[in-house]
Amino acid sequence: MGLASAAMALTALTALAGSGAADAAPSGTESLYAPSALVLGITAGDDARNGTVLRAVTLVCAPRPSGTHPDPAGACTELLAAAGQADTITRGGSAGPCTREWDPVTVTADGVWQGKHYSYQHTFANRCAMRGGSGSLFAF
Repeated sequence: MGLASAAMALTALTALAGSGAADAAPSGTESLYAPSALVLGITAGDDARNGTVLRAVTLVCAPRPSGTHPDPAGACTELLAAAGQADTITRGGSAGPCTREWDPVTVTADGVWQGKHYSYQHTFANRCAMRGGSGSLFAF
């Protein structure tokens, strides 16, 4: 991950920890849910490590949808329906016609999904293809 991406991810995860998301279970008891907290990013270029981060948001799905994502409930529902497989969402195809220009954008998701480390990356040919094929998960 590029330096800017790493700094943004660290800041977002620190904010999540400070929001109480990490401390949702009372001290000394087992949690009733597996944590699901992700940092989602959109990067210009076909390489998230060396590209320019355009936008990034946080998405918390457990215990309840929250974060800086504009539609956390919709994004969590979509990811749950896909059993956490973001490929099911991003490789579903474009909802409309797009030009064939190569101006790649890469979407990423990093964090914890249902208690396990999660890392995902997919490159779209251009922003139109991303808008038509990323569902609500990467609609920010």
